[in-house]
Amino acid sequence: MTDKTIIHMENIYKSFYVGTPNELEILHGLTFDVPEGQFLSVVGQSGSGKSTLMNLIGALDKPTGGSYILDGLDIAKSKDKTLSEIRCRKIGFVFQTFNLISRTTALKNIELPMMYAGVPQKERTRRAKELLEMVDMTDRMKHMPNELSGGQKQRVAIARAMVNEPSIVLADEPTGALDTKTGRMVMDLFHKLHREQGKTIILITHNPELAAETDRIITLADGCIVSDIMTGGAA
Repeated sequence: MTDKTIIHMENIYKSFYVGTPNELEILHGLTFDVPEGQFLSVVGQSGSGKSTLMNLIGALDKPTGGSYILDGLDIAKSKDKTLSEIRCRKIGFVFQTFNLISRTTALKNIELPMMYAGVPQKERTRRAKELLEMVDMTDRMKHMPNELSGGQKQRVAIARAMVNEPSIVLADEPTGALDTKTGRMVMDLFHKLHREQGKTIILITHNPELAAETDRIITLADGCIVSDIMTGGAA
């Protein structure tokens, strides 16, 4: 972990149906910084605002009010093309539902983000095979998603998230669809990425046991930060 701040959120508000009688404010003035290389978890009950915050951090949406600076870039003032490039190159997404393309192999699923980034075919294949080895899935590279277990799908999804060497990994309930043993394997992989590659990892979870493994826990309730504690370091 360095002293460099990679995420700066100040007085962040997020509302939906703005200007209508149904206007609904979900986030109420959140302020926090994330230093580069931190393993952070965001916890809270369903409806606390976790998913809304994740979409803002991942530049999938913009705040209604406040300032979000991502690695020096003002997200609220950035155009859609710039945000798309940020999502492709700077942030690796890992979702509970894996989001793999069903009609293509594990290898091709991992190659896909590199294709959008303009990486040549030969380099795409080399890098995808390297990442499959990292997640111990080399022997499954030609398998289709429906031929893989949940844990294998998630390992492919993590490899795919790493292809463009993002500085931030954003994981939304990544163990939520997995059994305990497989979830343990996935968490160990996140710890490895954090420890060996210095990735900034933000884990969105409702599981306090998983959160306790991270450097820091931010707890949300009703769209507000109710606690922000350092835990003494990731496992």
